[in-house]
Amino acid sequence: MVVTQDRPADARPGRRRAVAVRARTALDALEHLVGGLGTALLALLAALWLALTTAACLVGAGLWLLPSALHAVRAIADRERGRLSRWGPEIVGPAPLPDGPRALLADRAVRREARWVVTHALLGLFLGLVGATLPLSAAHDLTFPLYWTALPESEAASAVGWWTVRDWPGALAVAVTGVALAGVILVGAPALARLQAWPGRRLLGPDPGTDLALRVAELTATRAAALDAHVAELRRVERALHDGTQNRIVAVTVLLGAARRALARDPEEAAAVLDRAQDAAEQALTELRAVVRGILPPVLADRSLADALTALAAGCPVPCRVDADVPARCPASVEATAYFAVAEALTNIARHSGAGEARVTVRTDGGRLHVEVRDDGHGGAGEHGGTGLTGIRRRVEAHDGTLELASPPGGPTTLKVTLPCGS
Repeated sequence: MVVTQDRPADARPGRRRAVAVRARTALDALEHLVGGLGTALLALLAALWLALTTAACLVGAGLWLLPSALHAVRAIADRERGRLSRWGPEIVGPAPLPDGPRALLADRAVRREARWVVTHALLGLFLGLVGATLPLSAAHDLTFPLYWTALPESEAASAVGWWTVRDWPGALAVAVTGVALAGVILVGAPALARLQAWPGRRLLGPDPGTDLALRVAELTATRAAALDAHVAELRRVERALHDGTQNRIVAVTVLLGAARRALARDPEEAAAVLDRAQDAAEQALTELRAVVRGILPPVLADRSLADALTALAAGCPVPCRVDADVPARCPASVEATAYFAVAEALTNIARHSGAGEARVTVRTDGGRLHVEVRDDGHGGAGEHGGTGLTGIRRRVEAHDGTLELASPPGGPTTLKVTLPCGS
């Protein structure tokens, strides 16, 4: 069993962590830019189709082509909505396209999608090409001193083509250029990704009134789920008390009555019965403590979420490492939800995953608590088959949080829970 709780001892680990976070952010941004390059190429084709359709409208034939062109724009816009939703807040699509050229032209969402497809075909394509070529140029220049002597003189140049290299100082200068390009990627890639995504988030999102109605429906659904989860929790506690603790206490009462009747005629039998009553009382107390921990673990109130998760991992049959960095306490309900999510996830890992190791990572960032549970098992987990993931999702969504599960066949399985903590 490996259980650790990592806390920065000085500023050096904090700086290393900041550099690692920045590097991960830059890599994510490059992936985002390259993904936008794909939709930008499609948007370019759709923009050309729209231009041809507009030109055909001047001679009267374009009205027949308009519905197919706008349906193509809608398909590409929906693809971009899905891509942006995976990288940030979800973008909800508009209502289905109306029938007829006049209705299509009068639809506000259609006009906004047409503006987006032209913008993304130009700006998105350019930024995507920059995001795709920057890492290649940086890798070319960083490794240039290793192979420049094997290149023809006409090809021995930096990726940006600033000069032709004829000696080692020039080759080292190219490597310095590669370092500079890597720095540009670390600093500028996230901004480029946000700029590429900005037209889509501005033009492809729903109208404010639509968003408000969807938000009201979402809050209504999560409130109903919270009430259902509360009722289910009360039923669980009632069953635990009725089927377990209550039966033990009844057994203690019966045994005490039998001991009292046997006390006068057979003291040894009475002593044996009292021993059984004591055992039953101890079992009832143990079950009662288990029920109390199931309602709210005392360690959460006495110590902290990190300590509670460390104790939880210590009891997991699968070796589990806890990496918790939570400087401030979160609301009790949020900590309890995070605790039960990890408890259910570790139970699933022990029962179903076949994993040899698990890891729990807890962080706070931007007023939200991020919990990640990862194992190296065979994967294939889902919200079915009584694994308890549906219950976790209901608890999390009741707090306006999110749950993400990635469990491809062959593993690994990663469960991410995000909860607002107001810090």
